[in-house]
Amino acid sequence: MSAPGGSITIAGKAVSRIGLGTMGLTGPGHWGPPPDRVGAVRLLRLAVDAGVTHLDTADAYGPHTVEELICEALHPYPPELLVATKVGMIRPGPNRWRPLGRPDYLRHAVEASLRRLGVERLALCYLHRVDPETPLTDQVAELAALRQEGKIAAVGLSKVTVAQAEEAMTIVPVAAVQNVLNRSEPDDPTVDWCRTHRIPFVPYRPLAAGRLATGTGPGDALRWLLDRGSHVAPIPGTRTATHLAELLASAAGSTAVHR
Repeated sequence: MSAPGGSITIAGKAVSRIGLGTMGLTGPGHWGPPPDRVGAVRLLRLAVDAGVTHLDTADAYGPHTVEELICEALHPYPPELLVATKVGMIRPGPNRWRPLGRPDYLRHAVEASLRRLGVERLALCYLHRVDPETPLTDQVAELAALRQEGKIAAVGLSKVTVAQAEEAMTIVPVAAVQNVLNRSEPDDPTVDWCRTHRIPFVPYRPLAAGRLATGTGPGDALRWLLDRGSHVAPIPGTRTATHLAELLASAAGSTAVHR
């Protein structure tokens, strides 16, 4: 089965360039379980059956809900599947998010994600957000230590500037950068920085939180992202099998080349 959008290597694994963002597989306010848990499990399985081999999640989705859903739906994971998760964000309540990057908390969060996902090592673990109250070097160093211990295979960064990415690179290899990018929010210098350093750039909110998801929007939006460069790997989200099929079909026709 062909990989939607073609293939890209992320964290040492060749995966589909069109991945699946899973934040929407939660309740209102991204809080608690989804209204249709059975349907969410089915959707995850359908995505993998359709050739999606890059799933993006976070311990904060629910919180904890989606990591548990992924384990229920797909464990034991097929060898070609990359499950990426994120740590460093706590949830005081529905629609509320707060960075927390203390090293002891990051370690606790990684250990908890290992248990929920049912694995001995996280294939790709992002720092979900930079906590402004903790030095970035301390946050990245803790993830680097967990990588050294074998609990994380690769470290990524989310919502970072070029300067922050450069600083992190002095401590640990950066396996991927995940920032917002879409046709409504098209400017992010980390896209070119990642191209220069041959690091995958993973756009979250690729459909502008649904604003680009109507009419021909999904196809145009995803092709626009794919055409930004062969290092770009969008992670659109969905709650329905019909929309999933539309997203995957829309990946056809990209003209992206290595640059």
